[in-house]
Amino acid sequence: MLKIKNAELETVCGITSKLPDNTMPEIAFAGKSNVGKSTLINGLLNRKALARTSSQPGKTQTINFYNVNKEFYFTDLPGYGFAKVSEETRAKWGKMIEKYLNTSNQLKLVFLLIDIRHEPSKNDVMMYDWIVESGFRPVIIATKADKIKRSQLAKNVKIIRTALKMTGEDKIIPYSSMTKQGRDDILALIGETLNPPQESTDSSQDTDI
Repeated sequence: MLKIKNAELETVCGITSKLPDNTMPEIAFAGKSNVGKSTLINGLLNRKALARTSSQPGKTQTINFYNVNKEFYFTDLPGYGFAKVSEETRAKWGKMIEKYLNTSNQLKLVFLLIDIRHEPSKNDVMMYDWIVESGFRPVIIATKADKIKRSQLAKNVKIIRTALKMTGEDKIIPYSSMTKQGRDDILALIGETLNPPQESTDSSQDTDI
């Protein structure tokens, strides 16, 4: 299991900022403004307020790079779909996210947060497609899992999978900041991404996939 020893906010990039030329792997988090992205990042890092949460959606208007264990970065992307900003500002945020997805040399894994209580919005679908077009298979974190009955979980996960046209191999991890459901699964996946298991070089072990 991946152990979080320390974390700090290292770089903040606004619309006009140049993206940092990082040399360590990056794990990105995307999601709409009120989906619980900052709360998730704080929960994964075991910190109460490193990523700023707010009762006002749309607080994250920058790309924030958190240096974790001095080994890799969590990249917090601007929340999208926030209605109380101008169309022009929303367009600039979109371009900033798209530029990051297409130009980062260290991006290894992208998580897309979706509220498990609702069918993915048009913005969610657009962001999923953006990530796929950038060459990644996003892992969906279905947030606020404690807000629905356990008997509804499989049904709601299926709704998300269908709306995003996900394949059977694409991952969805239900998550709750209250109960910590899914936290270990997310950290384990990050650990596997950063340190993939070594494949056997013995040709006799080869199998058809």
